[in-house]
Amino acid sequence: MNPAPQAAALLSAPNPFARGYDNLHIERLLLITYENDYPPCFRPLHDSQAQLPDNELQLFPCLFNDDFALISEGQSISDDLDERCPSTGLVRQVIYAVMGEMLNERHHLGDLYSLEEAQVMVHRLSFETGHYSRTWEISTAHLTEEALRYLERRVGDFDSRPTGLLFEPFALADCNGVGCKLIGTPWTDDNLEKIEGCPYSSLRQEQLDTGTPATLVNVLYLAALADVRLLIFDPDATVLNGLAIFDE
Repeated sequence: MNPAPQAAALLSAPNPFARGYDNLHIERLLLITYENDYPPCFRPLHDSQAQLPDNELQLFPCLFNDDFALISEGQSISDDLDERCPSTGLVRQVIYAVMGEMLNERHHLGDLYSLEEAQVMVHRLSFETGHYSRTWEISTAHLTEEALRYLERRVGDFDSRPTGLLFEPFALADCNGVGCKLIGTPWTDDNLEKIEGCPYSSLRQEQLDTGTPATLVNVLYLAALADVRLLIFDPDATVLNGLAIFDE
């Protein structure tokens, strides 16, 4: 199997390292009711009316299409925009939707009824760094004996040079653990094209060609894809649900 299908196979199940959301933001939406036989719909307000406060939106009639809505009462609407909005309705509620991204997928996290409430929610979901913890400690059971020996050999060789493979092992002698510093995360094709000039499949093949065990490559990929920067393997740490186990 070549590197690309192997990487794709790893993502057939949810990534156990994925935590938190990126690009948290707030979208103001209008909950619109229209013909009796249809459920309510949600539309953003057109940019030309973005300055209108909530009290000039709620319970006002509107025009809308699949992409946006326009308040029709007391507002000047150009002929062009009027022609683009074939449907009419009533704005029942102004909604502040909190949106986020995880592994480049867009997620709708919740709806609030004021900008202030939505801002509080975003603040509580965020840290000042913009990320949840980027350091993980997991059990060595997630590595084969071959992978553990590889890491121990790397950290035990004082003359070894940097791997140049976007990860650097380090020893934790006090706990019999070993860690990896992940570089250039997340290991998405887009990000690696920017910093390395090649997709992930090329990095993976290079890691394998230089003798990095496949089980270690797989774990590092999942962690790096979730933007983990420090990954520690400790025999006394708990296992991570959803990640392959090789030694109970």
